[in-house]
Amino acid sequence: QVQLGESGGGLVEAGGSLSLSCAASGRTFTLARVGWFRQAPGKERELVTAIRWNTGDTYYVDSVKGRFTISRDNAKNMVSLQMNNLKPDDTAVYYCAAALTLGVGFNYWGQGTQVIVSS
Repeated sequence: QVQLGESGGGLVEAGGSLSLSCAASGRTFTLARVGWFRQAPGKERELVTAIRWNTGDTYYVDSVKGRFTISRDNAKNMVSLQMNNLKPDDTAVYYCAAALTLGVGFNYWGQGTQVIVSS
């Protein structure tokens, strides 16, 4: 089992920045990939970014490329998401998720943290 806990959401004006953190506990040595999803009201949940735990390889959805940066600290079992130049369309609940096997869906989820970007 892996437990995930997010922190760092909040309210920011458009053009501002926020940093989210995801702390992993439990069987963290089994992690393969950690990602950040978001879900806005009335919209489907989407994968925003992900990072492979061992190699650090990253993925970003086109809408956040150049603005968001995902990073991990293997020693602390933490994943961070730095979000710059935020836009109102970034408003959503952001979820941290972990996959234990590559190529398979994410197995574990955090409780989510709200990000609101005002125009």
